[in-house]
Amino acid sequence: MNGVAAIARSRSLTAEEGFSLSELETTSDILIPDDPLKRVIGQDEAVKLARVAAQQRRHLLLVGPPGTGKSMIAQALSLHLPPVTEEIRIVHNPENPERPLVEVRRRDEVLAEESRMAGAEGDLIDPKEAPINVAERLGYKCVHCGTYSSPTDRMCPKCGRPKMAGQGTPAGNPFGDLFSGIFEVTLAQMGGRDRVTTTRNQFGKEEVVVYERAGEMVRVLDQKALEKRREMEKESPRKVLLPITRSPFVLSTGASETELLGDVRHDPYGGHPQLGTQPYDRVVAGSIHEAHQGVLFIDELPQLGHLQRFILTAMQEKRFPISGRNPQSAGASVKVDNVPCDFIFVGACNIQDLPHILSPLRSRITGGGYEVLVETTMPDTDGNRAKLAQFVAQEIAVDKRIPPATAEAVGAIVDEAHRRAKALDNQDKALTLRLRELGGLLRSAGDIAVTEQSPLIEADHVKRAIKIARSIEEQIKERYGSYTAGVGTDMS
Repeated sequence: MNGVAAIARSRSLTAEEGFSLSELETTSDILIPDDPLKRVIGQDEAVKLARVAAQQRRHLLLVGPPGTGKSMIAQALSLHLPPVTEEIRIVHNPENPERPLVEVRRRDEVLAEESRMAGAEGDLIDPKEAPINVAERLGYKCVHCGTYSSPTDRMCPKCGRPKMAGQGTPAGNPFGDLFSGIFEVTLAQMGGRDRVTTTRNQFGKEEVVVYERAGEMVRVLDQKALEKRREMEKESPRKVLLPITRSPFVLSTGASETELLGDVRHDPYGGHPQLGTQPYDRVVAGSIHEAHQGVLFIDELPQLGHLQRFILTAMQEKRFPISGRNPQSAGASVKVDNVPCDFIFVGACNIQDLPHILSPLRSRITGGGYEVLVETTMPDTDGNRAKLAQFVAQEIAVDKRIPPATAEAVGAIVDEAHRRAKALDNQDKALTLRLRELGGLLRSAGDIAVTEQSPLIEADHVKRAIKIARSIEEQIKERYGSYTAGVGTDMS
């Protein structure tokens, strides 16, 4: 079968059922699983516990070298959680504005409110459908030539005159020409009004109707919409802190204290009612809050240092206050108590960094979850070779810039995986699970294929990529004999 026909073939081979590389034409034949946890290669124990963690809301600590799938497990776990059911809002507290209140709304309440608010938003119409005098007063229609244009255009794009010219100049004034020019410029700078209130006959009854600017459109608010809007204005102002549509997976690796725990933005006017921004509107959620009802994933966990104790507190209390963290900021006096942060915590680190995780945090994880030492190799069997072929197909699909690989190319990658298992982990008859570097090798081979306009990644591309994708330490050793000799030569 030629390369084009192989690409066109429907995918049918699955690693779960197993297949040999001799059955494979190209990686296009491999079916990539819909379940994201089934895309994790060689980490059977970690995947099993991740399923338990998703179902039972348990915490996980994944320990092992980089590139073995720790972040992939955490992200896949989050996709097995049920949809978020709570929206968190910060509400203005009229009695004490610097202590805003927290409001938790269920999904059904949010949907009902959105339906109610939709009636208060009115209808959007084209400016040409609005009454002529309304279109002129809102700044859509030129009073001179009748051309419609954006209300942000102060001058008419057709006749070049101010669109609001002539209004407000007394008739018969001997200085009319002079005042006319002044009024034209002033009204042009104003760009028309933002809102016009008038009346109209609807089904034989006269009713008040409001026309508002809405970008390039006009918003029409009838009597019912105005009544609903007045009802909403009676409620305390609020801000959606965590929307119901948020992602269930929050990556917070290397986060600062502000990013992790939230903050209150600075206001140069100190929250002045007329000039400044109210405290409730300046509250910013931290990662621990954004992960509410989802997964908080932190790789290189020991790098957080003393911030680990805040994660411990949030895990224990499932609530954590948000306050201003800069003592020089107007936000320092603002604090919101009892902000929900009920998340599944997934931490990850290398083996050598394990002693730097706070003991109470590890105790909290083991008391409500699992610690897993991830695998670095898997046995070299036909089933695991099929899984490695699935990994190759997945990487090609994710990259989207390289072509499918032939069975021979997959075989060359399997051989390299075998070599690396022996060199890095001293494991014979095994395949490496340090898949990030193996993915880099595949991309290098794909780039060679693309530059040579090959429709498929061939085994020769992989063999050439092995030389290109060598680490800098390997290149130094090849050139100078050892890393030490290379350093000495560079210094001299």
